[in-house]
Amino acid sequence: MKRFILIISFFCFSISYLQADGYKIEVRLKDFPSDTIVIGHRFNASFVPKDTVVLNQHGEGIFSGKTSLPQGMYLIYLPNDSFFDLLISDDQEFYIENDTLDFVNHILIRGSEENLAFYSYQQYLQKQSQKAKQLQEKIKSQESDTAAAAITKEELNKLNEEVMDHINQLIKQNESNFFGKFLLSLQEVKVPDPPKDENGNVLDPAFQYKYYKAHYFDNFDISDVRLLRTPFYEQKIMTYIERVAYQIPDSLIREVDMLINKSRTDPQLFRYMLITLFNYFAKSQIMGMDAVYIHIADRYYLPEADWSDPEFIEKLKERVEKAKPTLIGQKATDIQLVRINADHFIAATDDEELKKNPYIGTFFNLYDIVSPYIILYFWEADCGHCKTATPKLYEVYKRLKEKDVEVVAINMLGGEEGKVKWINFVNDHGLYDWINCWNPYDFEFKKIYDISSTPALFVLDKDKKIIAKRIDPEQAEEIINNFLTRKE
Repeated sequence: MKRFILIISFFCFSISYLQADGYKIEVRLKDFPSDTIVIGHRFNASFVPKDTVVLNQHGEGIFSGKTSLPQGMYLIYLPNDSFFDLLISDDQEFYIENDTLDFVNHILIRGSEENLAFYSYQQYLQKQSQKAKQLQEKIKSQESDTAAAAITKEELNKLNEEVMDHINQLIKQNESNFFGKFLLSLQEVKVPDPPKDENGNVLDPAFQYKYYKAHYFDNFDISDVRLLRTPFYEQKIMTYIERVAYQIPDSLIREVDMLINKSRTDPQLFRYMLITLFNYFAKSQIMGMDAVYIHIADRYYLPEADWSDPEFIEKLKERVEKAKPTLIGQKATDIQLVRINADHFIAATDDEELKKNPYIGTFFNLYDIVSPYIILYFWEADCGHCKTATPKLYEVYKRLKEKDVEVVAINMLGGEEGKVKWINFVNDHGLYDWINCWNPYDFEFKKIYDISSTPALFVLDKDKKIIAKRIDPEQAEEIINNFLTRKE
């Protein structure tokens, strides 16, 4: 299905967490006299510049502005393509001094308690990481001494516990500021062991997954726009969508609603969340996920994306209306077609006039067909993919027809020329047993079933409800057999 994908800059409008009193960040970088440096915030893997300054001959300069910087994780980008991080929150007037030998340990900060805590945390982690590395190397060297290795592993476990205790203490001490929120957002949820019965059997094998899903965002505040300006916001959201949430359209629609509604705390966050989810599901090639895309477009994008171009909105509205009738779970729209029986194809083999005659056949409606499953197949005899897929589908049909499955093979080439190509292809491949049909001068069914390319295949159940679409013949066979097996 053709879809519209929108990529927009998220940083061109007013946002919250802005103060009216501006910012003033003094810097001294002795390694870069008379050079230009840039400050900007993180956005996933990107860098969004906010200000530049030319340092004097001593490597000194001041970033300043009358409007405060949007809060989040920033970096100062240097001429040698290196950088170091900063946290920008309420207090935006402070002094930094650093050098390229060791950004973490040589930094000097005055006037920003949060950045002092941020760098103290990094320095602590560096030291503990070195200790952990030494212990891991020691364990490797003790492969032949199981008892000694066990003692060292216990030391490593104790070190890890100390680090987590220290981090939890920092989070508690800084719970009212951005550093605390930032640090908390990095912590994964601890999943408890599953409950067991008196015999030690796990009561619910899915307990840990369900717990993890239910508590996935406990430490991560989706609604805090400051976290959007970090390297990990989108990763956290998309991991939830791709790996944690149930991969079923109805379930994903509920998750999308939750995420979008939680993003309404800030216009930029809402815009980011809406565009990100819209683009993700618009590009999805997974069957049925167009329902999520259409839901996002219909419920949120069309009524609320006031930043979008009116022409785009009109095209999207048209796209939504076209797609709705063919979503999985919808009842297929009834269409009138003309069926041509096998004897006509055979008789027209060497009769050019009969082959061209478009007024042959019997009218019928899709709803007239009684079958547990119907494969609705739109194709063209001169389509490259159809030339391969159509004979394959016929082989599938021969295996399924004993189970009363019908194939409605709709030729989409109209007029005399289209009929000639159709007759020749059917005769060349002996496609006589399924329902060969067309409508030579009425192509309304192309609009109804949103056919923009061929072949296009839909699987309908006995009630004409769409249960699968846009799949190949082998997948259709597998899906139908799975449904039939469930009924046995």
